[in-house]
Order: sequence, then structure tokens, then C-alpha cells
Amino acid sequence: MLGSNNLTDTPSQYNPTQVAEVLTEALPYIQQFTGKTIVVKYGGNAMTDESLQQSFARDVVLMKLVGMNPIIVHGGGPQIGELLKKLNIQSEFVDGMRVTDSETMDVVEMVLGATVNKQIVSLINGAGGQAIGLTGKDGHLIQAKKMVISRRLTEEQKANMDAPEIIDIGHVGEVESINRAVIDLLVQSDFIPVIAPIGVGRDGVSYNINADLVAGKVAEVLMAEKLMLLTNVAGLQDKQGQVLTGLSTEKVDELIEDGTIHGGMLPKIRCALDAVKSGVASAHIVDGRVPHAVLLEIFTDAGVGTLISDQGR
Repeated sequence: MLGSNNLTDTPSQYNPTQVAEVLTEALPYIQQFTGKTIVVKYGGNAMTDESLQQSFARDVVLMKLVGMNPIIVHGGGPQIGELLKKLNIQSEFVDGMRVTDSETMDVVEMVLGATVNKQIVSLINGAGGQAIGLTGKDGHLIQAKKMVISRRLTEEQKANMDAPEIIDIGHVGEVESINRAVIDLLVQSDFIPVIAPIGVGRDGVSYNINADLVAGKVAEVLMAEKLMLLTNVAGLQDKQGQVLTGLSTEKVDELIEDGTIHGGMLPKIRCALDAVKSGVASAHIVDGRVPHAVLLEIFTDAGVGTLISDQGR
């Protein structure tokens, strides 16, 4: 039913009783989250698969129609990489972050601020919503500062008293502050904000910022009910590969400490953890490969990912 585009489907195509059960299960969640802010980081397969794009847009519109305030922050790494390749500009990464010189930053702004952002706005508007796209440069939404990476010293370097290696990765930034007045104005006017993760420094320089980090900071500033991070995995997994569905912040700290959470998932989990510790009611690592993943995580008992809160699920 959730994947159906036709409300006049014949009864042989779905079970009316199951439809009623789905709606009944959703009702208390709709009542609980009406008027609440939900920040969604949109990325991964959900951004590149056409059917998943359509289901995501419909999810967002439905959230708005039942009284929630969805705020979308999107990524666009694969699209940036594709255009750089066409332009014969070499991509280089340090600790998972794209080294961004001035030429690369021009491409980042073109892809995130124009192409990808406008595509998402069009999808949501096409599904019946009212979305407005913006970057962190609009209305000084995202004040950024340059990110500097320092490599940790090895034991040998420590013994020789060598200084940590400082690595300049160019126009890569981190969030210094969020101007919530811009978002509040759009929400109060009944629009759905769609934010590209580009910030601006005090000197007017543009910065490419990790979309998870931007989504987390936006959620913190707005004191959102939920932060949802769409990924290409089923959720946070234990060492046996089983998805962990509901975790307290204390348990997440333990999983980081014992090495269960590592590699590429670690920055995403730290972002979710920081948001919850800063006042966001819950954070969710959601499998964006599942059609209508956002609705399933919000409106059903089981969900389709990992929930992190002060109490767990």
C-alpha cells in the first residue's frame, strides 16, 4: 500500500484490513509529532534511484500535511564526483573528506546549490508540497569556518617530540553557527526548506560542509524532535551483523569504546549522538534503500533503522 500510486487499485491488489491496520498504527505517531520539527539528511541511494526519489518526496509532503515541520538537508558527493570527472579534475580525499581547492569549490556550489538542490525542490513540489531551496550562503544561514585536519602522532613521533601533521584540505568547513531565523521564516510561511550544505566564512569565503554535520547542527539549533540520517545500510549493526534498533546514548558510547562502531559509520553516529546530547529528542540512522523509509521509521512500531535517544526505543 505504501508504495502504491493509485488509490483506486482493485481489492485484489491490497488487503483493506491491512490498510486500516497501517492507518491505525500511524495515528498515535501523527498525534505525537504534530507541530514538531523533523530534520532529515537526504543522501545515498535514496537520492539516485528514481523510485526512491519519488517515495521520499511523497513522505515529506505527507509529513507536512499531517502537521509536522520537515527540514531537508541534502548531500551530493557522487554527483560532484561525476562532474569533476567529466571536467578532468582529480578528486582527492583525506580522512573521507574531499580536498576542495577553488576550482573544485566552484563545481561543488554548482552541483549542490543549483542542480541537486533544485531537483529535490522539484520532486517535493511535484508531489504536492511547497519546497524552497537554499544554501547556507542565503541569509547567512550557515556561518562556517575552515576545517583543519591534524594527524595524530605515532608513538615514534611522540618520542621524538614531533608536532602533529597539519593538513590543509582547502574549502572544507565546519559549522560555526546557524541562523535559525531564516528557517523559522520559511516554516511559519508553510514552506519546506531544502538546504544545500554550503557555508560562508566571516571573510566571505565559501565552504563545503559534510551534510550530516549540517543536519545535526540544524536539528540542535531548532531543538528538533527527530534527526533522521538516510544511509545505504540497514542501520547500526553489532559485531555479529545484527541491526541494533533502539539505543541509549550511554550504550552508543560503549559501542564506540569497544570498537563495534568504527570506520565510515563513526562520524555519522557521532553526529547523531551529539545531537541527542544537545537536546534533540531522538536521532535515527535510516536505511534509505527501503521505499518510504522515512514514513516507516516515524509512523510504525518497528521502523527501518537504528534509533538513538536518552532512553533508547
